[in-house]
Amino acid sequence: MGQHQLSDHTTLRLGGPAPLWLSHTHEADWPDLARTAAAHPGRPFTLGGGSNTLAPDQGTTRPVIHMATRGIRTRHLADGQVEVIVAAGHPLAALVAHTVADGLSGIEYLGGIPGTAGAAPVQNAGAYGQEIADRLAAVTAHDWTTGRTTRIPAAECRFGYRTSRFKQHPNRWTILTLTLHLTASTAAAPVTYQHLATALHAPLNSSPPLAEAAAAVLHDRAARGLLLPQAGHDHRQAGSCFLNPTVTDDQVHALRSQGAPLYRTPVQTWRASAGWLLEACGYRPGAEVTRGVNSSTSRTLTLTAQADATASGFRTALEEMAASVHTATGIALHPEPAAV
Repeated sequence: MGQHQLSDHTTLRLGGPAPLWLSHTHEADWPDLARTAAAHPGRPFTLGGGSNTLAPDQGTTRPVIHMATRGIRTRHLADGQVEVIVAAGHPLAALVAHTVADGLSGIEYLGGIPGTAGAAPVQNAGAYGQEIADRLAAVTAHDWTTGRTTRIPAAECRFGYRTSRFKQHPNRWTILTLTLHLTASTAAAPVTYQHLATALHAPLNSSPPLAEAAAAVLHDRAARGLLLPQAGHDHRQAGSCFLNPTVTDDQVHALRSQGAPLYRTPVQTWRASAGWLLEACGYRPGAEVTRGVNSSTSRTLTLTAQADATASGFRTALEEMAASVHTATGIALHPEPAAV
Protein backbone atom coordinates (compact mmCIF):
# COMPACT_ATOMS: atom_id res chain seq x y z
CA MET A 1 0.00 0.00 0.00
CA GLY A 2 1.01 3.64 -0.11
CA GLN A 3 0.01 6.97 -1.55
CA HIS A 4 -0.47 6.87 -5.32
CA GLN A 5 -1.86 9.48 -7.68
CA LEU A 6 -4.41 8.08 -10.11
CA SER A 7 -3.06 10.52 -12.71
CA ASP A 8 0.17 8.51 -12.77
CA HIS A 9 -1.75 5.37 -13.74
CA THR A 10 -4.29 6.57 -16.33
CA THR A 11 -3.62 7.45 -19.96
CA LEU A 12 -5.59 10.69 -19.54
CA ARG A 13 -3.15 11.65 -16.76
CA LEU A 14 -6.07 12.84 -14.65
CA GLY A 15 -7.11 11.92 -11.13
CA GLY A 16 -6.21 12.57 -7.51
CA PRO A 17 -4.82 10.42 -4.70
CA ALA A 18 -5.60 6.76 -4.03
CA PRO A 19 -4.35 6.15 -0.48
CA LEU A 20 -5.45 2.49 -0.39
CA TRP A 21 -3.36 1.13 -3.28
CA LEU A 22 -2.86 -2.62 -3.66
CA SER A 23 -0.66 -3.91 -6.48
CA HIS A 24 -1.38 -7.47 -7.57
CA THR A 25 1.71 -8.94 -9.22
CA HIS A 26 1.75 -12.63 -8.26
CA GLU A 27 -1.17 -15.02 -8.70
CA ALA A 28 -0.52 -16.81 -5.41
CA ASP A 29 -0.83 -13.56 -3.44
CA TRP A 30 -4.46 -12.98 -4.41
CA PRO A 31 -6.16 -14.45 -1.30
CA ASP A 32 -4.16 -12.18 1.03
CA LEU A 33 -4.70 -9.14 -1.18
CA ALA A 34 -8.45 -9.80 -1.40
CA ARG A 35 -8.71 -10.05 2.39
CA THR A 36 -6.85 -6.75 2.79
CA ALA A 37 -9.09 -5.02 0.26
CA ALA A 38 -12.27 -6.41 1.80
CA ALA A 39 -11.26 -5.09 5.22
CA HIS A 40 -11.55 -1.49 3.99
CA PRO A 41 -14.83 0.32 3.33
CA GLY A 42 -15.98 0.68 -0.24
CA ARG A 43 -16.02 -1.79 -3.12
CA PRO A 44 -12.50 -2.03 -4.64
CA PHE A 45 -11.82 -0.49 -8.04
CA THR A 46 -9.68 -2.64 -10.34
CA LEU A 47 -7.25 -0.67 -12.49
CA GLY A 48 -5.30 -2.21 -15.36
CA GLY A 49 -3.60 -0.05 -17.96
CA GLY A 50 -5.85 2.92 -17.20
CA SER A 51 -6.59 3.46 -20.89
CA ASN A 52 -10.37 3.58 -20.44
CA THR A 53 -10.53 5.29 -17.06
CA LEU A 54 -11.75 8.71 -15.97
CA ALA A 55 -10.49 9.20 -12.41
CA PRO A 56 -11.89 12.02 -10.24
CA ASP A 57 -9.84 15.10 -9.44
CA GLN A 58 -10.35 14.55 -5.70
CA GLY A 59 -9.14 10.95 -5.90
CA THR A 60 -10.88 8.07 -4.16
CA THR A 61 -11.09 6.58 -0.68
CA ARG A 62 -11.94 3.15 -2.09
CA PRO A 63 -9.26 0.48 -2.31
CA VAL A 64 -7.64 0.48 -5.75
CA ILE A 65 -6.30 -2.85 -6.99
CA HIS A 66 -3.65 -2.34 -9.64
CA MET A 67 -3.74 -5.50 -11.78
CA ALA A 68 -0.08 -6.08 -12.66
CA THR A 69 0.07 -9.86 -13.13
CA ARG A 70 1.80 -11.22 -16.23
CA GLY A 71 2.03 -14.60 -17.90
CA ILE A 72 0.70 -16.80 -20.70
CA ARG A 73 0.29 -20.59 -20.55
CA THR A 74 -0.73 -22.76 -23.50
CA ARG A 75 -2.06 -26.31 -23.81
CA HIS A 76 -2.89 -28.18 -27.01
CA LEU A 77 -6.42 -29.53 -27.29
CA ALA A 78 -8.04 -31.64 -29.98
CA ASP A 79 -8.65 -30.64 -33.62
CA GLY A 80 -5.96 -27.98 -33.80
CA GLN A 81 -7.39 -25.99 -30.91
CA VAL A 82 -5.04 -24.51 -28.33
CA GLU A 83 -6.02 -23.36 -24.86
CA VAL A 84 -4.35 -20.12 -23.81
CA ILE A 85 -4.54 -18.97 -20.20
CA VAL A 86 -3.41 -15.38 -19.64
CA ALA A 87 -3.03 -13.32 -16.49
CA ALA A 88 -5.41 -10.39 -16.30
CA GLY A 89 -2.63 -7.82 -16.00
CA HIS A 90 -0.92 -8.93 -19.21
CA PRO A 91 -1.20 -6.20 -21.88
CA LEU A 92 -3.75 -7.20 -24.50
CA ALA A 93 -1.49 -6.02 -27.34
CA ALA A 94 1.33 -8.23 -26.03
CA LEU A 95 -1.05 -11.20 -25.80
CA VAL A 96 -2.11 -10.70 -29.43
CA ALA A 97 1.52 -10.43 -30.57
CA HIS A 98 2.39 -13.59 -28.62
CA THR A 99 -0.43 -15.64 -30.14
CA VAL A 100 0.35 -14.44 -33.67
CA ALA A 101 4.02 -15.34 -33.20
CA ASP A 102 2.92 -18.79 -31.99
CA GLY A 103 0.74 -19.31 -35.09
CA LEU A 104 -2.56 -19.12 -33.24
CA SER A 105 -5.56 -17.52 -34.95
CA GLY A 106 -8.60 -16.03 -33.26
CA ILE A 107 -7.61 -12.66 -31.79
CA GLU A 108 -5.21 -11.36 -34.47
CA TYR A 109 -7.49 -8.42 -35.32
CA LEU A 110 -7.45 -7.14 -31.72
CA GLY A 111 -3.87 -5.87 -31.99
CA GLY A 112 -3.33 -2.27 -30.98
CA ILE A 113 -6.26 -2.14 -28.56
CA PRO A 114 -4.84 -0.59 -25.39
CA GLY A 115 -5.23 -1.92 -21.89
CA THR A 116 -4.89 -5.29 -20.23
CA ALA A 117 -6.22 -8.71 -21.12
CA GLY A 118 -8.41 -8.60 -18.02
CA ALA A 119 -10.18 -5.48 -19.24
CA ALA A 120 -11.02 -7.04 -22.60
CA PRO A 121 -14.02 -9.13 -21.40
CA VAL A 122 -15.46 -6.17 -19.48
CA GLN A 123 -15.87 -4.17 -22.68
CA ASN A 124 -16.04 -7.26 -24.90
CA ALA A 125 -13.17 -5.64 -26.80
CA GLY A 126 -13.48 -6.02 -30.54
CA ALA A 127 -12.24 -4.80 -33.90
CA TYR A 128 -12.43 -5.75 -37.58
CA GLY A 129 -15.14 -8.30 -36.93
CA GLN A 130 -13.47 -10.09 -34.02
CA GLU A 131 -14.49 -9.85 -30.37
CA ILE A 132 -12.80 -11.35 -27.34
CA ALA A 133 -16.10 -13.15 -26.63
CA ASP A 134 -15.66 -15.18 -29.82
CA ARG A 135 -12.69 -17.06 -28.37
CA LEU A 136 -13.16 -16.78 -24.64
CA ALA A 137 -13.85 -20.06 -22.88
CA ALA A 138 -13.99 -18.72 -19.32
CA VAL A 139 -12.60 -16.22 -16.86
CA THR A 140 -11.59 -16.65 -13.26
CA ALA A 141 -12.86 -13.72 -11.23
CA HIS A 142 -13.23 -12.67 -7.62
CA ASP A 143 -16.81 -11.84 -6.67
CA TRP A 144 -16.76 -9.10 -4.04
CA THR A 145 -20.43 -9.79 -3.24
CA THR A 146 -19.79 -13.36 -2.13
CA GLY A 147 -16.11 -13.00 -1.27
CA ARG A 148 -15.26 -15.99 -3.46
CA THR A 149 -13.04 -16.52 -6.49
CA THR A 150 -14.87 -18.48 -9.17
CA ARG A 151 -14.65 -19.69 -12.76
CA ILE A 152 -17.26 -18.05 -15.02
CA PRO A 153 -17.85 -19.75 -18.40
CA ALA A 154 -18.13 -17.44 -21.39
CA ALA A 155 -21.80 -18.40 -21.83
CA GLU A 156 -22.52 -16.79 -18.45
CA CYS A 157 -20.70 -13.53 -19.19
CA ARG A 158 -23.68 -11.95 -21.04
CA PHE A 159 -21.58 -10.55 -23.83
CA GLY A 160 -22.98 -7.95 -26.21
CA TYR A 161 -21.70 -5.03 -28.22
CA ARG A 162 -18.92 -3.59 -26.00
CA THR A 163 -20.62 -4.93 -22.90
CA SER A 164 -20.78 -7.86 -20.50
CA ARG A 165 -22.10 -8.75 -17.05
CA PHE A 166 -18.88 -7.26 -15.67
CA LYS A 167 -19.68 -3.89 -17.21
CA GLN A 168 -23.37 -4.09 -16.34
CA HIS A 169 -22.45 -4.64 -12.67
CA PRO A 170 -19.33 -2.51 -12.25
CA ASN A 171 -16.98 -3.27 -9.35
CA ARG A 172 -18.67 -6.54 -8.43
CA TRP A 173 -15.93 -8.70 -9.98
CA THR A 174 -12.18 -8.50 -10.36
CA ILE A 175 -11.09 -10.63 -13.33
CA LEU A 176 -7.90 -12.59 -12.57
CA THR A 177 -7.30 -14.80 -15.63
CA LEU A 178 -8.76 -15.45 -19.08
CA THR A 179 -8.95 -18.81 -20.82
CA LEU A 180 -9.08 -18.58 -24.62
CA HIS A 181 -9.49 -21.31 -27.24
CA LEU A 182 -7.53 -20.41 -30.37
CA THR A 183 -6.81 -22.27 -33.60
CA ALA A 184 -3.37 -23.36 -34.76
CA SER A 185 -3.19 -21.81 -38.23
CA THR A 186 -0.86 -19.90 -40.53
CA ALA A 187 -3.87 -18.01 -41.93
CA ALA A 188 -5.88 -15.23 -40.31
CA ALA A 189 -9.63 -15.13 -40.03
CA PRO A 190 -11.41 -13.92 -43.19
CA VAL A 191 -11.15 -10.17 -43.77
CA THR A 192 -14.60 -8.59 -43.54
CA TYR A 193 -13.69 -4.87 -43.42
CA GLN A 194 -12.94 -3.13 -46.71
CA HIS A 195 -10.33 -0.73 -45.36
CA LEU A 196 -8.40 -3.65 -43.88
CA ALA A 197 -8.67 -5.57 -47.15
CA THR A 198 -7.32 -2.50 -48.92
CA ALA A 199 -4.41 -2.26 -46.49
CA LEU A 200 -3.64 -5.93 -47.15
CA HIS A 201 -4.11 -5.66 -50.93
CA ALA A 202 -6.41 -8.65 -50.53
CA PRO A 203 -10.03 -9.30 -51.51
CA LEU A 204 -12.80 -9.28 -48.95
CA ASN A 205 -13.41 -12.64 -47.24
CA SER A 206 -9.91 -13.86 -48.05
CA SER A 207 -7.73 -15.27 -45.26
CA PRO A 208 -4.31 -13.60 -45.44
CA PRO A 209 -1.19 -14.91 -43.68
CA LEU A 210 -1.56 -14.47 -39.94
CA ALA A 211 1.46 -12.19 -39.37
CA GLU A 212 0.58 -10.01 -42.38
CA ALA A 213 -2.98 -9.56 -41.15
CA ALA A 214 -1.82 -8.59 -37.66
CA ALA A 215 0.67 -6.08 -39.08
CA ALA A 216 -1.98 -4.58 -41.37
CA VAL A 217 -4.28 -4.03 -38.38
CA LEU A 218 -1.60 -1.99 -36.62
CA HIS A 219 -0.90 -0.01 -39.80
CA ASP A 220 -4.59 0.71 -40.39
CA ARG A 221 -5.20 1.68 -36.75
CA ALA A 222 -2.24 4.06 -36.86
CA ALA A 223 -3.45 5.64 -40.11
CA ARG A 224 -6.90 6.28 -38.59
CA GLY A 225 -5.64 7.63 -35.25
CA LEU A 226 -6.69 4.52 -33.34
CA LEU A 227 -3.41 3.83 -31.54
CA LEU A 228 -2.55 5.51 -28.26
CA PRO A 229 0.31 7.89 -29.08
CA GLN A 230 3.31 7.86 -26.75
CA ALA A 231 3.88 11.60 -27.03
CA GLY A 232 2.57 14.74 -28.69
CA HIS A 233 -0.59 16.83 -28.64
CA ASP A 234 -2.96 13.84 -28.51
CA HIS A 235 -1.15 11.48 -26.15
CA ARG A 236 -3.34 12.13 -23.08
CA GLN A 237 -6.49 10.31 -24.17
CA ALA A 238 -8.74 7.33 -23.50
CA GLY A 239 -9.47 6.34 -27.09
CA SER A 240 -12.99 6.57 -28.50
CA CYS A 241 -15.20 8.37 -26.01
CA PHE A 242 -18.64 7.14 -27.12
CA LEU A 243 -20.13 3.85 -28.25
CA ASN A 244 -21.81 3.72 -31.65
CA PRO A 245 -25.48 4.06 -30.64
CA THR A 246 -28.39 1.79 -31.49
CA VAL A 247 -30.97 3.64 -33.58
CA THR A 248 -34.65 3.10 -34.37
CA ASP A 249 -36.06 2.41 -37.82
CA ASP A 250 -37.33 6.01 -38.00
CA GLN A 251 -33.89 7.32 -37.08
CA VAL A 252 -32.32 5.03 -39.67
CA HIS A 253 -34.54 6.58 -42.34
CA ALA A 254 -33.65 10.14 -41.26
CA LEU A 255 -29.93 9.41 -41.02
CA ARG A 256 -29.82 7.59 -44.34
CA SER A 257 -31.35 10.63 -46.04
CA GLN A 258 -28.41 12.65 -44.69
CA GLY A 259 -25.81 10.18 -45.92
CA ALA A 260 -24.88 8.92 -42.47
CA PRO A 261 -23.01 5.61 -42.20
CA LEU A 262 -25.14 2.87 -40.61
CA TYR A 263 -24.19 -0.62 -39.47
CA ARG A 264 -26.37 -3.71 -39.26
CA THR A 265 -25.59 -5.73 -36.12
CA PRO A 266 -25.62 -9.54 -35.84
CA VAL A 267 -28.88 -9.28 -33.86
CA GLN A 268 -30.46 -7.29 -36.72
CA THR A 269 -30.50 -3.87 -35.09
CA TRP A 270 -28.95 -0.75 -36.55
CA ARG A 271 -26.10 1.32 -35.18
CA ALA A 272 -25.06 4.80 -36.23
CA SER A 273 -21.55 6.24 -36.19
CA ALA A 274 -20.97 8.29 -33.03
CA GLY A 275 -18.18 10.16 -34.78
CA TRP A 276 -20.42 11.12 -37.72
CA LEU A 277 -23.17 12.30 -35.35
CA LEU A 278 -20.73 14.51 -33.45
CA GLU A 279 -19.37 16.03 -36.64
CA ALA A 280 -22.93 16.65 -37.86
CA CYS A 281 -23.36 18.71 -34.68
CA GLY A 282 -20.34 20.85 -35.53
CA TYR A 283 -17.56 19.16 -33.57
CA ARG A 284 -14.29 18.81 -35.44
CA PRO A 285 -10.89 17.11 -35.01
CA GLY A 286 -8.47 19.27 -33.04
CA ALA A 287 -11.13 21.70 -31.79
CA GLU A 288 -11.56 22.63 -28.13
CA VAL A 289 -14.70 21.23 -26.51
CA THR A 290 -14.27 22.62 -23.00
CA ARG A 291 -11.29 24.23 -21.30
CA GLY A 292 -8.32 21.89 -21.56
CA VAL A 293 -10.29 19.22 -23.47
CA ASN A 294 -9.99 18.93 -27.26
CA SER A 295 -10.98 16.42 -29.87
CA SER A 296 -7.85 14.70 -31.11
CA THR A 297 -6.25 16.09 -34.25
CA SER A 298 -7.21 12.94 -36.17
CA ARG A 299 -10.64 12.02 -34.75
CA THR A 300 -13.57 13.95 -33.33
CA LEU A 301 -14.63 10.87 -31.34
CA THR A 302 -11.41 10.83 -29.29
CA LEU A 303 -11.08 13.51 -26.61
CA THR A 304 -7.66 14.58 -25.36
CA ALA A 305 -6.58 16.24 -22.14
CA GLN A 306 -4.36 19.29 -22.48
CA ALA A 307 -2.19 21.02 -19.88
CA ASP A 308 -5.06 22.69 -18.01
CA ALA A 309 -7.50 19.78 -18.17
CA THR A 310 -9.41 18.46 -15.17
CA ALA A 311 -11.44 15.32 -14.79
CA SER A 312 -14.57 17.38 -14.09
CA GLY A 313 -13.95 19.38 -17.28
CA PHE A 314 -13.50 16.16 -19.23
CA ARG A 315 -16.80 14.86 -17.88
CA THR A 316 -18.46 18.15 -18.82
CA ALA A 317 -17.16 17.79 -22.37
CA LEU A 318 -18.67 14.29 -22.62
CA GLU A 319 -22.00 15.57 -21.30
CA GLU A 320 -22.07 18.55 -23.66
CA MET A 321 -21.29 16.44 -26.72
CA ALA A 322 -23.93 13.86 -25.84
CA ALA A 323 -26.50 16.60 -25.18
CA SER A 324 -25.79 18.22 -28.56
CA VAL A 325 -26.40 14.95 -30.40
CA HIS A 326 -29.53 14.20 -28.39
CA THR A 327 -30.98 17.65 -29.03
CA ALA A 328 -30.30 17.40 -32.76
CA THR A 329 -31.34 13.79 -33.36
CA GLY A 330 -32.97 12.29 -30.27
CA ILE A 331 -30.16 9.71 -30.20
CA ALA A 332 -28.49 9.00 -26.86
CA LEU A 333 -24.70 8.63 -26.80
CA HIS A 334 -23.14 6.59 -24.01
CA PRO A 335 -19.62 7.47 -22.86
CA GLU A 336 -16.92 4.78 -22.94
CA PRO A 337 -14.46 5.82 -20.20
CA ALA A 338 -15.20 4.11 -16.88
CA ALA A 339 -15.48 6.34 -13.83
CA VAL A 340 -13.53 5.39 -10.71
